[in-house]
Amino acid sequence: MIYLYIAIAGFVGAALRYMTGELFFRQEAVFPFATLSVNIIGTFLLSWFTFRSLKLPDNAKKAIGTGLLGSFTTFSTLSVETVDLVDKGALTSAFLYISVTIIGGLAAAVLGFRIGERREDG
Repeated sequence: MIYLYIAIAGFVGAALRYMTGELFFRQEAVFPFATLSVNIIGTFLLSWFTFRSLKLPDNAKKAIGTGLLGSFTTFSTLSVETVDLVDKGALTSAFLYISVTIIGGLAAAVLGFRIGERREDG
C-alpha cells in the first residue's frame, strides 16, 4: 500500500513542479529559473519536513518525503539543462546554474533544518 501512497504523492509533486514553471516562468528563459526555484524550495521543504514529521506515521513520511517532495525537485532536469547550456556555449551560465543550485540547496537545507528543529513552545 505504501507504493500507492508514494505514487499518488509523486503525481501531486510532479504536477506542482510543472505548475510552478508555468505560473512563474512562462516565457522561454535563457536561464533555467523554474528548475532552480523548485530545487531550492524543495530542498528547504524536505529539510524542514524531516524535523517536523517526527510524529507522523511512517507511510505519511515516505509519501510526502519521497513521493511529493522527491518528485517536486528534479536532478535529471538540472543535468539536461546544464548540458543544454554547455552545448549552446553558455559556459558561464552553466557554471552559475550548477554553483547556485549546490550552494543555494545547501543553504536551503541548513535553513530548513534550523527552522524545523525549533521547538513550537519556545
